[in-house]
Amino acid sequence: MENRKNFFHLHLISDSTGETLISAGRAAAVQFLHASPIEHVYPLVRNRKQADAVLSAIDKEPGIVLYTIVDPELADFLDKRCVEIGVPSVNVMEPIIGTFQTYLGPLARRRVGAQHVMNADYFARIEALNYTMDHDDGQMTDDYDQADVVLVGISRTSKTPTSIYLANRGIKTANIPIVPGVPLPASLLSASTPLIVGLIATSDRISQVRGHRELGTVSGLDMSGYTDRATIAEELKYARMLCARHNWPIIDVTRRSIEETAAAIVALRSKLR
Repeated sequence: MENRKNFFHLHLISDSTGETLISAGRAAAVQFLHASPIEHVYPLVRNRKQADAVLSAIDKEPGIVLYTIVDPELADFLDKRCVEIGVPSVNVMEPIIGTFQTYLGPLARRRVGAQHVMNADYFARIEALNYTMDHDDGQMTDDYDQADVVLVGISRTSKTPTSIYLANRGIKTANIPIVPGVPLPASLLSASTPLIVGLIATSDRISQVRGHRELGTVSGLDMSGYTDRATIAEELKYARMLCARHNWPIIDVTRRSIEETAAAIVALRSKLR
């Protein structure tokens, strides 16, 4: 039986993909440590018939309703029905649009899913993702001058997820493992275009993450050396020395989320331009 002191229903209604709502809902919910949301996501809701079906589901499992609906009549309909059901509802985009209108003037028109239009930015993100996947973990080492960012670091310093997150923002990102005794590609050392950043973490953190890694498909890997804190400390010392030698900035990811690490890299790019 559901413990209502610890769980609540969070209904997310969107006339587009719902990505904006999911991010906003989770960002708000995480502030309440005593409660966890049960998410119900309803994308592409664009007419009364679809809204009625969603409202019936909400009536059966009442909770907080967040929505992004561009059509003002449909948004008003949702608001009134939520009042009748007795659940709180918030049009997440409306306060933001209102602020923009105050500063920029009236809207030309309201467009559903406008953030997903296939414009130049969209294709730049796709190109960045393709580049990043091709250059993950030291692959394809001959064109680092096409990268915006190159991440270097020892194993388990979040290079790949950080690279993918940056690529989703249109930043071409390669990543290369630092292994003591194994030279970095000459093409990286001669590259003049990308921002090269070293990622590090504490030996305790890296040992913990490595210990949870699935090793079944890794042939010949020495588990004891891979997770040994003294060995990791030597790897980190070597990585720091390498970054210092080439004057590459270093970011400690021990207590940073992927988003925070990416934000720090974006800030470095802005500062060094």
